[in-house]
Amino acid sequence: MLLSLLFMILDHRYNHLDDIRAGIASALYPVQYIVNIPFATSQWASDTFISRERLLKENNNLKTEHLLLKAQLQKLYALERENIRLRVLMESTQNIAERVMISELLAVDLDPFSRQIVINKGGGDNLFEGQPLLDSNGVVGQVVEVGRFSSRAMMITDPSHAIPVQINRTGMRAIAMGTGEISNGLELTHIPNNADIQKGDLLVTSGLGGRFPSGYPVAYITEISIDPSQPYAVVKAHPAAALERIREVLIVWKSEADYGAGEQP
Repeated sequence: MLLSLLFMILDHRYNHLDDIRAGIASALYPVQYIVNIPFATSQWASDTFISRERLLKENNNLKTEHLLLKAQLQKLYALERENIRLRVLMESTQNIAERVMISELLAVDLDPFSRQIVINKGGGDNLFEGQPLLDSNGVVGQVVEVGRFSSRAMMITDPSHAIPVQINRTGMRAIAMGTGEISNGLELTHIPNNADIQKGDLLVTSGLGGRFPSGYPVAYITEISIDPSQPYAVVKAHPAAALERIREVLIVWKSEADYGAGEQP
């Protein structure tokens, strides 16, 4: 007991045991390191797992945010294109003397032998059968069935549709029949082989028949086939209106000057 106390006093005053303690600590460090490995490994694994979970969560959040931003961008692009289309339509009305109304398409007939659409205006908007439809480029068709809140319209390329036209360059009159095709969707009937007609000629409404006001673009001549053994040429035309891309149409009410005798506005 006294010996231990003496060693403690000597160590306190002269630090004789420092070297011994340092040696013992150095000798025990590998043991302490080995003993601490399981705890350190567990702590590292836990931190790594938590970090990976956090990164995965952040990654998923970023992916979701990216998709939302892309969807919003697409919506903005669609709205921009719609605004452009509407602006073009509104600008085109400045050159139209008749009263017009913009209508949106609700449906398109998927029958390959029919070219009909449904629009979101009807009898409540004073629409009537035979009413002309336009887009910013030309004639689209006419209303064939009127409901209270929507109407069905036949496009000029429908096989059942016919429209009186004239060649803008020469004034020659003809009838343009729908063929049901997308590219050359119109065909002129009873055109003599010697008629003054050329590829690229613009066809406009003649105003005859009382349905369509005169002077609106209808189509451009694309093919002229002449068979000497036949009395008439085969003449095909491509619609001026963008029939396969339209989202909105102009509904036209003819001015009083467009009505002939016996017709009522």
